[in-house]
Amino acid sequence: MPRFFVESVQSDFIEITGDDARHIALSLRMKKGESLVLCDGKGTEAEAVIREAFPESVVLDITERRNSIAEPETEVVLYQALPKFDKLEYIIQKSVELGVSKIVPVLSSRCISRPDEKTMKKKLERLRKIADEAAKQSGRGKLPEVGELLSFKNAVLEMTKFETPIFFFEHAEYPLREIMEKRTGGKIAMMVGSEGGFSDDEAKFASEHGALIASLGPRILRCETAPVAALSAIMFAAGEMEIK
Repeated sequence: MPRFFVESVQSDFIEITGDDARHIALSLRMKKGESLVLCDGKGTEAEAVIREAFPESVVLDITERRNSIAEPETEVVLYQALPKFDKLEYIIQKSVELGVSKIVPVLSSRCISRPDEKTMKKKLERLRKIADEAAKQSGRGKLPEVGELLSFKNAVLEMTKFETPIFFFEHAEYPLREIMEKRTGGKIAMMVGSEGGFSDDEAKFASEHGALIASLGPRILRCETAPVAALSAIMFAAGEMEIK
């Protein structure tokens, strides 16, 4: 069923306007009596039946409300060292599909991509649109946020406030399995490198400030593969890949 995000699903009827209305009426060619799913972006979704559909306005009657079954209970924030933007777009799309709560771009010492403020602001608009579209496609009940670009040190200081801060580096101190087995709950933060990975000094800084240094195994993964593999492993270990 097509899925759209709205401010609230608590009313008995909802009116959709703008681009979503045009998409429903013109692109999807949906008619009176057909059903779709509305989400409030906070984890509640509702089935709704179209009362009337025009390009400028679609009116729907709510028939059922429920908690989103596709929304994970485990909150994971990805701190991603900035790769080339086509790779970052892929990372954001797949991370949202896997259940990430937020993606924060990070500027580390080995990042090849180093956009200026104006370019980054423009890119963020596209990255947020990609995250929104991935959330709709994958049945998410929340819209994951794409945050502002942070410096490496500020990103580490932010992520180490989380209950489980995981820093992925080839010279690991802890097996990921052990980290997840010892986890007692709370939010998880994970930081993954760009094309050039992280320097030894960066890994040392992260460790000294409380990050758990973990590896993704003996194979060398591309920067767009690593966060997807890491997030999949974390979600599986947290029980979020099971049918509940």
